[in-house]
Amino acid sequence: MASEFNDDYEYVAAEKVDIKDLAPLDDETSRVMKQEFGTGFKLTIFYYIFIFSIPILNWYMPEIFFSEFFGGMTYSWFFTSVIAMALAFIIAYVHTSLYEKRLKKYEDKNAGSTERRNIN
Repeated sequence: MASEFNDDYEYVAAEKVDIKDLAPLDDETSRVMKQEFGTGFKLTIFYYIFIFSIPILNWYMPEIFFSEFFGGMTYSWFFTSVIAMALAFIIAYVHTSLYEKRLKKYEDKNAGSTERRNIN
């Protein structure tokens, strides 16, 4: 199957790349990466706080969290499965929205510039 695509691109042998050999990032890319890391880190901390609070709530409020909620499902199980999954989707949406907003800001800033970066 790999032989089918030999004519489509120039083959380059895979090899290890030493990080010291890489060129430094330009200022804009470095700034965007730092902002993305900050956003991802904050959203990750938020999700971990939610997930790790469930055992704490189970320990300190067992009469509430182990009581049946719907069809035999306990509040603990509901928070762990349904709410955690919904929260994961919300976090992904927020992260994507913030990224698109940041990308649009940089595109608008560079719209007047004649020099364009090649993302591909």
